Amino acid sequence: MKIAVLMGGDSSEREVSIKSGTQVRLGLERLNHDVICLDPADGGLNELALAKPDVVFLALHGGKGENGAIQGALELMGLPYTGSGVLASALAMDKAMSKRVFNAVGIRTPGSVTVNRADGTTHATRKASEEVGVPCVVKPSCQGSTVGIGFVKRDEDLMPALEGAFSHGPAVLVEQFIAGTEVTVGVLESPVSGEPEALPVLEIVAKNEYYDYDAKYTPGKSDHIIPARINPEAYEECQSLAVRTHTALGCSGYSRVDIIVDPSNTPWVLELNTLPGLTQVSLLPDAAKAAGIGFDELLSAIIAAALR
Repeated sequence: MKIAVLMGGDSSEREVSIKSGTQVRLGLERLNHDVICLDPADGGLNELALAKPDVVFLALHGGKGENGAIQGALELMGLPYTGSGVLASALAMDKAMSKRVFNAVGIRTPGSVTVNRADGTTHATRKASEEVGVPCVVKPSCQGSTVGIGFVKRDEDLMPALEGAFSHGPAVLVEQFIAGTEVTVGVLESPVSGEPEALPVLEIVAKNEYYDYDAKYTPGKSDHIIPARINPEAYEECQSLAVRTHTALGCSGYSRVDIIVDPSNTPWVLELNTLPGLTQVSLLPDAAKAAGIGFDELLSAIIAAALR
């Protein structure tokens, strides 16, 4: 097939997107597809309209590439594309809106409050302190890859963390901090039934204090343990929660759900990624490999879902 890989973009995750796109290009070339790589930040969408590919593989992360904007443009062009549609992409990218959906359908998630830059940092700090308290996690509502995230242990660190997060967007989610085992569960549509199925649960062990941007994308800064070292009941619940979360947000094709399992073996859903990383150190390819799905086979499954 003629496949256009969209990579790069203008979000804070541009560098990671280029790495994902490069791995996707190499895999698709091994599968003998005719591959063209285009960057939306460099006139790629104009070239895309002229290229008329059979399918568009989205290797974009964050910003317009993951919030439904690019998906909407591709809908208007009449081009099939990988991953979730406009609404699911927008909901998943906005952590505050995701939380509303999780709470509405009974998906267990840490307590949180959304604060806005327009109200002022002092007001935001007071609201976060009263409604969530410390320790907490502060993160821009519409960023990915832990960009702008802050882990707050002391009251005096809350305002600086909010100021840092507000530099990445007008809305910030302040979330209850839950200690425990950090795991992630990939969801992939079955090539046979088309139904979403959970991949093996992967445990993340960061060499840094937290699983931040540096730990995510620097080789050797984190270990991926499969299967995760949690009890069997929690393991099964994590897989079930991942599929429920994928379905609740209306996702399609594939996704990855981040979860914390607390010391009492209770899983808590943090967020869902509609276009998870496909770099050499990314989580989803490792989980797929543990399920007997090689990288090239994973790409084929993602494309098949897009065409279906």
